[in-house]
Amino acid sequence: MKLLKNEKAEKSTYVLEFSVEKDVFDNAVEKVYRRQVKKINIPGFRPGKAPKAIIEKMYGGSVFYEDAINDLIPENYSSALDEAGIKPVGQPKIDVVSIDENGLVLSAVVPVRPDCKIDGYKGIEVEKDSVEVSEDEIDREINTVRERNSREIEDSDEAAAKGDFAKIDFEGFIDGEAFEGGKGEDYSLKLGSGSFIPGFEEQVEGHKKGDSFDVNVSFPEDYHAKELAGKPAVFKVTVKSVTKVQLPELDDDFAKDVSEFDTISEYRDDVKAKIQKRHETEAENRMEEELVNKLMDKLEAEIPEAMFEAETENFVRDYDNRLRMQGLDLSTYFKYTGLDLDKLREQFRPQAERQVKARLALETVANVENIDVTEEELDEEYANIAKSYNMEKDKVKELVLPEMVKEDIKVKKAMQLIKDSAVIKQK
Repeated sequence: MKLLKNEKAEKSTYVLEFSVEKDVFDNAVEKVYRRQVKKINIPGFRPGKAPKAIIEKMYGGSVFYEDAINDLIPENYSSALDEAGIKPVGQPKIDVVSIDENGLVLSAVVPVRPDCKIDGYKGIEVEKDSVEVSEDEIDREINTVRERNSREIEDSDEAAAKGDFAKIDFEGFIDGEAFEGGKGEDYSLKLGSGSFIPGFEEQVEGHKKGDSFDVNVSFPEDYHAKELAGKPAVFKVTVKSVTKVQLPELDDDFAKDVSEFDTISEYRDDVKAKIQKRHETEAENRMEEELVNKLMDKLEAEIPEAMFEAETENFVRDYDNRLRMQGLDLSTYFKYTGLDLDKLREQFRPQAERQVKARLALETVANVENIDVTEEELDEEYANIAKSYNMEKDKVKELVLPEMVKEDIKVKKAMQLIKDSAVIKQK
C-alpha cells in the first residue's frame, strides 16, 4: 500500500487516496476466482474447471474485481489510516479511482472527530426545583406498604368497598341488545383499580354477595372499539362473592413489622426522608439536564453524520441486548409493535444526537481546562465498574482499556467543574 493523498475536507472529514500494487491486486483476483469457480458452470467444462480467462471473456474482464477489492480494503485502509495518523469516528465511504497496469487506486472519505470550540461554559445560569414532601405523599408511600402487608377475608358478607375484590357475572347491553365482548363470568374485579370503564367500579361498591343490579355507564369517546365509543350501556351485574382486603393498623406494631423502627412516628420520619432524597435526586438530574442543554448550545463544531449514525446504532444494540435479557429479540419486538429497524433508529436518533453533542462539549471543556486523571482515580473507577458488573477488578482491566476509562473520568470531572461554577437559582 502507498498513501497518495491525505487532505482535510469539509464537515470534519479527510480524503485519503491509496494504491495497491498490481501483483497484490492480481493475487486477490486469483483468490476470488479460485473461491468462486466451483459455483460457475461454463458449457464444455466440468463444474469448477473453467479457466479464468474463459470466465472473464464470457462475463467481462472485471467479473472478479468487486470481491477482490472488498477483500483488499480492510488491511490496506487500516494501513492508510496509520500512515496518515487519522482516527476515524465512523465508517468511510470508499470508491475506486482507477484500475490499470499500475494496480488499484482507492479513495476513502473518512469521518473524524471535529475540531471543537466552546466559550462561556462557566457561570451558566440554571434553575433547580425546590424540594418539599407533602403529607399526602408520605401517606401514599405508607399505604403502598400497608397494601403489601394486607390480608384477605374471603366470602365476606359485608358490602364491597374500594380496594376489595368482587367476583361478578356481568353482561352489557346497548339499546337493549347484548354486544360482543360485553359478557363475563366469575370475573375477579378489584374495586378502584380502574380496569373497567369509568363509573363501573364505583357502582359495584356498596353491594353485597348475592346482589343483582344494573350498572349504567357510557363508553369513552376514544374507546378502542370504535363501534362502542361514546355509547351509553347497561350492564346486568351479579355479585357472587366479596373478598375484603384488611389493611394493618397504623401503629407501632406495624412499624416494627415493616421497618427497623420501634414507633410509627420514627417510621414516618424515615419515609419522609427517603422521599425527600428521591425528590432531591430528581431535581438534581433535571438541573443537570438543563445545564448540559445550555452547554451544548455553546459548542461550535462541524459534527460528521457518521458520529450520529454510530451512536444511533449503539442505542439499537443496547436495546436489543435488553430485549434479549427479557427473552425477546428485535424481530419479535417488531412483530408486536409494527415497527422496523429504520423506525427504531428514527426513535433513537434524537437521543443519539444529544449524547454525541454533550460528550463532545464535555470533552472540549476537559481539554481546555487540561483536566487530568490520577492513578488513584483510575483505580477507583475500575473498582466502581467491577462492582457494577459484579466482576473482578483485574478482569475489568483486561477488558477495558485505561484510555477509555480515563476519558470517562475526564468527562465526569468536566461536568463537576461546570456544576460548581454554575449560577443555580431555586425555583
